[in-house]
Amino acid sequence: MSNPLDDPDDDWWNTPVHRRESVWLGLAGAWSLGIFSWMAGFTQFGDQNPIGTTYDVDPDEYQDRVGEYKEAAEETDDGLIPPEDDVYVGAMRFNWDGLPVVLEAGREYDIHLGAYDVQHGFSVRPEENLNKQINLQVFPGSEWVIPMTFDEPGTYHVVCNEFCGQGHRTMHGRFTVVEG
Repeated sequence: MSNPLDDPDDDWWNTPVHRRESVWLGLAGAWSLGIFSWMAGFTQFGDQNPIGTTYDVDPDEYQDRVGEYKEAAEETDDGLIPPEDDVYVGAMRFNWDGLPVVLEAGREYDIHLGAYDVQHGFSVRPEENLNKQINLQVFPGSEWVIPMTFDEPGTYHVVCNEFCGQGHRTMHGRFTVVEG
């Protein structure tokens, strides 16, 4: 064949498939079905997807709720100490409203997430471990309430992982987790 774009010389599509190729195609198909089933099962039963409740909310109303939360919280040098088990975080270009926060290790908190302006990404990871993190999307017009427990004391960084404008790289916050 002189040019790869020319038609083949014979009718290769009618040539029988060699037995070895059939075996490999069968193994690849079985492996694909096995991996697909494992992923579907792990998503359903493996505690893979974040849970929580989502509400429709006006971004201005949510911003007011975050403001009320900040007024009720105790302000320290390390961040806000929530008055109860609810923590309100509002995403806006290029800041996390309501952060930094000081939380107790082992205590479950309801993290309320909402955006004031555009879609943001909410990524939380421990300071010393880049591989252990949670990534969520935050949308204007919705409030997502996610129960979270931080088992180990330390600093947990919050970054926006969804490009939100020119100041995106400066959008950082933190959870400081202390012994209860």
